[in-house]
Amino acid sequence: MKTSYRTAVHDAIADALRDDPRVLLMGEDVARYGGTYAVSKGLLEEFGPDRVRDTPLSELGFVGIGIGAALGGLRPIVEIMTVNFSLLALDQIVNTAAALRHMSGGQFSVPLVVRMATGAGRQLAAQHSHSLEGWYAHIPGIKVVAPATVEDAYGMLSTALQDPDPVIMFEHVQLYNTSADVAELGAQDISRAAIRRQGSDVSLITYGGSLPKVLDAADQLALAGIDCEVIDLRVLRPLDTETFVGSVRKTHRAVIVDEGWRTGSLAAEISTQITEQAFFDLDAPVARVCSAEVPIPYARHLEQAALPQRDTIVAAAQGLFGGQP
Repeated sequence: MKTSYRTAVHDAIADALRDDPRVLLMGEDVARYGGTYAVSKGLLEEFGPDRVRDTPLSELGFVGIGIGAALGGLRPIVEIMTVNFSLLALDQIVNTAAALRHMSGGQFSVPLVVRMATGAGRQLAAQHSHSLEGWYAHIPGIKVVAPATVEDAYGMLSTALQDPDPVIMFEHVQLYNTSADVAELGAQDISRAAIRRQGSDVSLITYGGSLPKVLDAADQLALAGIDCEVIDLRVLRPLDTETFVGSVRKTHRAVIVDEGWRTGSLAAEISTQITEQAFFDLDAPVARVCSAEVPIPYARHLEQAALPQRDTIVAAAQGLFGGQP
């Protein structure tokens, strides 16, 4: 039976609420409305307003409440409607949640999960469309995960709720309607990358909403005789460098696909890790496919042009072979 990404996140939250009385969900429109992306529909009716809470439009305020609840022994899931709004809560995330274990000498932990929608492709324009995962991946003291599959949407949230420290979970808006045949959903690792496709000629390294495009590009490249290995990073902090560096040592070429902007990007960090650890294994320079360095446009044709697409990924990979396999 097919399960959607949206349903997987919903079921992970519902199962956590059933299994652990310390878990609660809070955020803008998560209760009566059922969530901006319909992830929390029906949860208010089942669990009541004490455990599924609508909050005021104040990210700084309700993320702070989530931190306080975590310090008080609860396991809060805080939903921020979109990644752009999370900037209003940066002080709480960076200066409080991420730093408390260190600043208290290990006396306090903050078992908090912050979920947020990220990414472009739905014509939500410049203030609701960016991918800022790389910003959060820069911060010590938190884990950053980006589930790209139905199994990970359920399982990474389930595992994150068991973590004693803050976990930031990015859910790409283009993935909510995707679905897959899944026999059983269960806990997933939040420390390792995943090899989604084995290959021998080039490593395509990506995460989150770009994974379907990369897999599509790998199929297209296979028709041209280029055998791609596809690495889904899954966890952006801490990066599982062993997996993607090991892949590059095997294929000798790498293309990094990152919906963030190229300058100062997560793709830049991955490229540097490859250069530092596998430089003499490379047969071509590391290639990057990132979003255009502009605020994401509203017009659909401009939005699509600004984002990594299958054809640009294919062209980048072919360029490592001089345009030919």
